[in-house]
This record gives sequence, structure tokens and C-alpha cells, in this order.
Amino acid sequence: MLRFPYAHATHPQWRMAAGLVLAQLRAQLAESGQSPTLALLYITDHFAADAQELLAYLSAELPEVTDWAGTVGVGIAVNNAEYFDEPAVAIMLCDLTSDQYRVFSGIAPLSQEFHAHTALVHADGHTPELPELIREMAERTESGYLFGGLAASRGQSVQFALGGDGFMGGQGRATGIFSGGLSGVAFGAGVTLISRVTQGCQPVSKAHAVTQAERNVVYQLDGQPALDVLLGDLKVSLDQPEPALTAVRSTLAGLHHPGDALADRVVGLSGNFGNDVLVRHIIGLDPQRQGVALADLVHEGMELAFCQRNVQAARADLMRICAEIREELEVEVPAAPGAISQESTPVMRQMLGAVYVSCAGRGGPHFGSPSAEMQIVRRALGDVPLVGFFAGGEIARHHLYGYTGVLTVFTD
Repeated sequence: MLRFPYAHATHPQWRMAAGLVLAQLRAQLAESGQSPTLALLYITDHFAADAQELLAYLSAELPEVTDWAGTVGVGIAVNNAEYFDEPAVAIMLCDLTSDQYRVFSGIAPLSQEFHAHTALVHADGHTPELPELIREMAERTESGYLFGGLAASRGQSVQFALGGDGFMGGQGRATGIFSGGLSGVAFGAGVTLISRVTQGCQPVSKAHAVTQAERNVVYQLDGQPALDVLLGDLKVSLDQPEPALTAVRSTLAGLHHPGDALADRVVGLSGNFGNDVLVRHIIGLDPQRQGVALADLVHEGMELAFCQRNVQAARADLMRICAEIREELEVEVPAAPGAISQESTPVMRQMLGAVYVSCAGRGGPHFGSPSAEMQIVRRALGDVPLVGFFAGGEIARHHLYGYTGVLTVFTD
């Protein structure tokens, strides 16, 4: 199987940017002889208002591509580069058999006849009860694993979802442009993926048990007033309100549910958060009742560790997940019956393409220089075709994350 063709370009005019991308793709297709039918399309929010015309133009110029999925980000990611605060387009053509994927959206829901194993999901962050929708979507897959993120735009928020697998009656044919809800691509069991989550925050305290909470306000941690615990972990006091509030504003909360079968600790051996920690903002303090309000619902029995964004921790954790992906690419092939040596042979699976969804707060300056985050991935994984976007929230398994990166590699 050949690697997925991909291309990217920046230009103030969307038609010129699309033309540059098309020229790159056509050169790769002519050389490889491939005829992919699925395209992943990501644009920066500079082109959000032109999304309908852009998709119509691209689908007309690439008639062999019957299915499109993607969204908008405040930045987009490609191999070795990031486009922030500039108009840009990136496309990857996924050379998969048509029976192994389905594009879905609000008016073209996933058919019960298609057995989804995993799914790439794009979502609108303003959608009501979004965490529940993500969980329901994960339950519709055999693996329970989703990857993707929330559209991020300073203007119009759009998703691309155009496929030929039928539409709901009375809706007419889809234009391929959506806002609100979920859309994306579901993959069958024949599509092999390796996916990892990297965290961008480092704990500044040990994990505490939530012993009293009401909706999104934590009142007790380890049986002690939550505000006292927070101030103690940060080594500040409300007697000096200015430095105390400055420290609190730079602090977030990592939440973890011990009942999740796939995680066993908040803080891993490396000192960084594990995959099942959901980082949430501290949105208020209640000195009267000693409460700490978070931007999510909190339940008694959860674990909570206060944390702060940390460049060194983010870089180290990104390198860690890249190393894990490379290790998983190596498989042992058993010796053939009757062979002189019965020892298995290590074989490296080929990376066909990759999708990287990172938090809009991680890209660019957070890693020290422009494109630094994607350069780390490039050094670790090599010249793999890669597209993605900088999101308003990241999706992995059935969780909605913040300040994370989700790296997913398609393999042969």
C-alpha cells in the first residue's frame, strides 16, 4: 500500500491556495497511479466564509474523490510546519477501500449496516450536551475509540462532510458544509490505526480525592476545604491577594475518574498526567464556602490534581508518544513452517499517513518557536504525510480534552 498523497499551501486568495494544493496532489497521483476516494480537508479560519465555494471547487477539480471530511482551525498542522494567523489549506487523500470507511454528519448519519471500528470526529464546541454525544458516538464503534477535535474559528465555525452514503429523507442533498453537532469519518476494522494522547500540563500537587462537590464546584478535597488545599498546593495566601490570584489564574485542574478501566493513576511514572486526565479551567473561587469552581461537572469520588501549562513537560510528553508509536510499528512475524530457524522476524509496518489535532493554546509560541511542535513530530516519525488542525478541544476515546495533542497514524 502506498503512502497517502497530501499537500498544503498558503495564499491570501482561497482559489490560489487551492490551486497550489491541487498541483501538488496531481503530481503525486500521476507518479503513484493511485485513485483515492476519501479526502481530509483542513483550512484556517481566514477561509471559513469561503468554505462552500472552496469545497465545491476542490470536489469539481478532483472528481475521483467522492468523500470529503474536515473542519476549520485557528491554525492547521502539516508535516514539519504550522500555519497560524495566515490563510492556508491542507488536504490528505486516504487511499482506503470504500467498504472500510463512511463519512457521516447530521443529515447523513452513520448507517447501522456499517460496522465502525474507530472514527475521526469533528465537532462544534457550542453543541448542547456535547460530551454525551461524543460518548454515544464512541459506543457506536467496536473499539470505543474516537480521535479528532472541536472546530476553532474567530469567525464562522464550519465542518466538511460530503459522502455518497445516503441522506435523511426530506433534507435534500447535502452541500457538505455544516455547523453544529458531529461529523467525520468512521473506519472499519480493516483500517489499522495507532493513536496516542499527549498532555500539555504538569501537576503541581499530588492527586486529591474529591470528597464533596456540587455540580461544577468542589468544596472538599481529602476531607479538607478545597480552597485551602488549592492555596496550600500553590504555596500562596489570600492575605496577599495579588500574588495569590496571579498564581490561581495560571493554574488548572486535572480531573480523573478512578472507575475508568483504562487508567489506574492520575500522575504517571514520568511525573506527567496520564491519558485519562481531563484538564479544566478554574473559573471561580468561593471564599465563603471554601469552594473552587471548575469548567466541568465534578463528582465525589473523582481525583483532582492542580496543574500548570509547562513547555518542557509538553515537549517531553510529545516525544514520548512518538516513541511509543514507533515501537508499536514493529511487529514480530512468526517463522514459516519447516524453516531452519523458528525465530520470529521483526518487521516495521509502514506509516501511510497521520492526523494530528492539537490544542490552539499549544501551537506556535507555546513550544518556543513557530512550527516547533510539528518539527518534534517530524524528527520522531520522519517524513510521514500528516495533516491536522489546532482545535478548541481535543477528542480521544470518549473524552473531550484540553491542552492536549492527539496523534493518530494510519499503518499498512
